[in-house]
Amino acid sequence: MEYSILVDRYEKLESVSSKLAKTNIIAQFLKEVPTNELSKIVLLLQGRVFPSYSEYELGIATQMMIKAISKATGLSTSQVEERLKKTGDLGLTAEQCVQSRKQVSLLKKKLTVDHVFENLQKLATITGEGSQDKKLNLISELIISAQPKEARYIVRTILGELRVGAAEGIIRDAIVNAFLVDEKSTKEEKEKATEIVENAWSLLNDYGEVAELAKEKGIKGLKKVGIQLGKPIQVMLGIAAEKIEDVVKEFGEVIAEYKYDGMRVVIEKKGGQFWLFTRRQEDVTKQFPDIVELAKKGLKAEECIVEGEAIGIDTKTGYPLPFQILSQRVHRKYGIEKMVKEIPVQVNLFDILYANGKSLFNKPLKERRKELEKILNPIKGKFQLAKYIITNDVKKLEQFYEEALKERQEGLMLKVPDSVYTFGRHVGTMYKIKPMMETLDLAIVGATWGEGARARLLTSYILACKDPDTGKLLECGMVSTGLTEEQYIELTKLLKPLIIKEEGRTVFVKPKIIIEVGYQEIQKSPNYSSGMALRFPRYIRNRTADKSEPDTLDRVKSLFKSQGKAG
Repeated sequence: MEYSILVDRYEKLESVSSKLAKTNIIAQFLKEVPTNELSKIVLLLQGRVFPSYSEYELGIATQMMIKAISKATGLSTSQVEERLKKTGDLGLTAEQCVQSRKQVSLLKKKLTVDHVFENLQKLATITGEGSQDKKLNLISELIISAQPKEARYIVRTILGELRVGAAEGIIRDAIVNAFLVDEKSTKEEKEKATEIVENAWSLLNDYGEVAELAKEKGIKGLKKVGIQLGKPIQVMLGIAAEKIEDVVKEFGEVIAEYKYDGMRVVIEKKGGQFWLFTRRQEDVTKQFPDIVELAKKGLKAEECIVEGEAIGIDTKTGYPLPFQILSQRVHRKYGIEKMVKEIPVQVNLFDILYANGKSLFNKPLKERRKELEKILNPIKGKFQLAKYIITNDVKKLEQFYEEALKERQEGLMLKVPDSVYTFGRHVGTMYKIKPMMETLDLAIVGATWGEGARARLLTSYILACKDPDTGKLLECGMVSTGLTEEQYIELTKLLKPLIIKEEGRTVFVKPKIIIEVGYQEIQKSPNYSSGMALRFPRYIRNRTADKSEPDTLDRVKSLFKSQGKAG
């Protein structure tokens, strides 16, 4: 298939905001795509060339892309940068530069989907001496062969900023509409097909593979999809609850576990081979060789999938470290042995989904726990069951909650004993109980442009508190949740006149807008100039009318200390 055909669909998707319209465009397109290209097309529609769980990354920075556009079009890098300032989008910049390039290459040929896909995948595998030059040449060769619009989407795909709004839910519904239902299908049949597609995706984590199965084998084939060792699953997620007694009142007896401040980890074992995945399906096997060694000793099953929480341990105090510290290990590619010594981990297991060829996710939680205990050879303080109690006594649960907080954990998870495992959902059978934190009033000092339908809106806001000694504003997090569409529009209107600098999709603004922000907790972090970071911040309201300055760093630190966290 010619790449221009895909580009035509990109344009159509970008021109509509309705989810239904996007779904219909993609569904019709998928019907026309040859089976041997279907998985590639589905990935490319999502702006990817690898499934989300793949360890491969294109890893191309803005500056390299500017150089590639320059090399391909004959314009200087400063000319490319000047156009970028006006468009705020390197894809549109590439399109304009290709339109005005000084000479047409004699080597130019029509691009195909296969050629673009394979060359983009190559970017992730080029390593070693001279790798940067090789990547630069590969990108510039694609741009040389590209028509202006093709250049727009090649550049956006490489940078991970496709902006056509083909979210996972839309891809799912398009697969259903293309291959599993028709106009005569009932609402119940469509809902069932959607559930089957989503379940298959939860186990395969690749809508490209799901689309192929749906086209070739239909619903029967999708129903046969089972757990595949070596591939991540979509983990089940809990819902926040305000009171322990509310959960007990609804369900009676519950399994209460410590809620650890760590990294959700799914450990998959097949003989002597192990894989570690995070809740976001990142493969972190290489980054945590210590967990692999613990699993070798601690898991007696020949094959299994177990789930738990890995926490960092302070080598001086023995207390758990904030997640922000442990997260330094997640994306580390070098110096891993040093990090293993500096930030040792403890793994607390709480579920099992598969053991020795037998899927367990449809069994009640209380039975899965028994299976977990059977295959676990606990290593005290290192590889063990999550601390838990089973009761319907609210007072005992509250005491257990206080105990968890004293041990510097986040709180409790309350789980219904008879519940089955539901992949990739926030379910009403698993609840989080955590302390409520005070809010903060913080200045917006920067923001990033959204994607797809929100491409013209500033949708993520860089937050800052004030250093009382120097008067400087220090970054302490980024918020993008808690806002309605109207609030995104309103904040964009307020921030656009305040822009003082732009870097790609990021803008920096005069600190005139103060907003009230909620959060789960405050952690120490080397990623922000304040040395602190808000975890899971959410927008509450605009305080600009009654606040002229943000809260101070002293207040942020005071709230951090009041959490009772180590370090």
